[in-house]
Amino acid sequence: MFRKVLFTLTIGSCALALTACNTVRGVGQDIESVATTTEEAIN
Repeated sequence: MFRKVLFTLTIGSCALALTACNTVRGVGQDIESVATTTEEAIN
């Protein structure tokens, strides 16, 4: 029983960590896009 609970928590934690990485990567890409657009507008 304990192993099943531990396994479930481990898989859930990994899934959340992978989802968070994708979200942070997406935010970084959005910020980079805004910076590029702003730089092009200034030039």
